[in-house]
Amino acid sequence: MGTQVGPVLASPAGRLLFFVAPRTAERLPDLLYRMGWDDASLDLACHGLGSYLAAPPVALGALGPMRWLRRPTAENRPPEARLLLGTLAYACHRTRDREASLAG
Repeated sequence: MGTQVGPVLASPAGRLLFFVAPRTAERLPDLLYRMGWDDASLDLACHGLGSYLAAPPVALGALGPMRWLRRPTAENRPPEARLLLGTLAYACHRTRDREASLAG
């Protein structure tokens, strides 16, 4: 990929949460559009001002705990979203297609 990722959380439900530089949520639809992606068709969420995430050591009931795949440190600061977004959008797209083919 060439870009260093910042902190990454794994949820007990199997979702990965990639931390990116602040103020991305409001720009996400435009960033995706300029990259040729339809944000409505991707299972991609962006948390921003006013939202929150559960972080370790929080457990999500019977599902289990949130856990860090890459802990936040001074060296792995969250990158600009545009540097990861194409790769993440592609991964979401491929996952959606694979799930659709398995379902039907």
